[in-house]
This record gives sequence, C-alpha cells and structure tokens, in this order.
Amino acid sequence: MTEMPFAPPRYPLLVVISGPSGVGKDTALERLKERHLPFHFVVTATTRPPRSDEVYGQDYFFLSKDQFAEMIEQDELLEYAVVYNDFKGVPKQQVRDALNSGLDVVMRLDVQGAATIRAAVPGAVTIFMSTVSEAELEKRLAARNTETAESLKLRIATARKELQRLKEFDYCVVNRQGHLDETVDKIIAIIEAEHCRTHPRQISL
Repeated sequence: MTEMPFAPPRYPLLVVISGPSGVGKDTALERLKERHLPFHFVVTATTRPPRSDEVYGQDYFFLSKDQFAEMIEQDELLEYAVVYNDFKGVPKQQVRDALNSGLDVVMRLDVQGAATIRAAVPGAVTIFMSTVSEAELEKRLAARNTETAESLKLRIATARKELQRLKEFDYCVVNRQGHLDETVDKIIAIIEAEHCRTHPRQISL
C-alpha cells in the first residue's frame, strides 16, 4: 500500500509586490531584506539615471537604451515596459536560477509590469500595496521632493488609474504611515500561507 504524503510538495514561489508610486514598495522591500529571509530579491534593469542614493546592481541595473535594446533582442527579459519615458525590465536568467535553487523569488514592479508577469506566469503571487486613501498617496508623492511640478502631476494622475486595478491582484496590503513592520509581517504571512496550499502553485519559465 502506497503511503499518502502528510503535506503537498514545496515549490518555490514567484512573488510580485506592486502598487502605485509612493505607497512604499521600495521601503517595504528593504525591510524584508533586513529580516534575512530565504528569498531572492530581483534586481530590475532600467534606463533611467540613478538617484544619488542608488547603487548599481543593488537597487537597479542602470543601462543605456542600446544595452536595454540588446537584452530585448536576445529575449533576456521576463518583462519590460516603458515607465515615465524610461525602460524597466526583469532579467530572466536570475529568476530562473533562483527558482531552480529552491528560493522564493520576490520582485517589486509597477502595476503595468505586474500585469505582464501575471499574463506570462499565471502561477505568480501578486500583492498590491496601497495607502489608506488617495489623499494620503498624493501627500506622500509630494513629500518626496524628487519631481518637477509637471512630473508630480503625471505621477498622481497615473497613481489614480493604478489604484483602480486593485482587483486584478491576489492580495492587497495597506501600508499605513508609521506601520512598516506591520506591512512587512502581512507580506510574509501571505507567502507562508501560499506554502500551505493543498494545491501548490508551480512556476514555469
């Protein structure tokens, strides 16, 4: 008689953390990294110039448009899109390598990129980060002081549209001001719950 397993097999997850600009995606990701969990955090390639506090290979791979075009031609990107007149994309090989090693892969994407991943990788876990209100989001964007008035207006308009796409995601986590650890705890809880599914997600790239 063949014994039934006590639990389903454990497969690595592809976790997408998304949401409008200003909701705190990067900050939440940094706090996740500080927890030293067994995750692989994807580094995104972009053609935009680095900000003063950003490090190549750690925050982004900062590429020229010619370099990015070559990656597109070689089919080396899992997804890519034009965001605020610059290209952003996820290098495919690093995701494959991490999944093959058994690590859960966590990537931070804008809403447009998350939609592309959802279509290309149906088994991905998608988490939408939000603020408590639209007014709070506008306040956070303005407080960053990294945009021109015209650019800020564009980001706010884009964020309003992106908030309407919430229901396309598997989960929503509200990142309340001053409650970052609570936000991160919820993200970790979602990942742990996904590993308890009786019908596990299986990722194929």
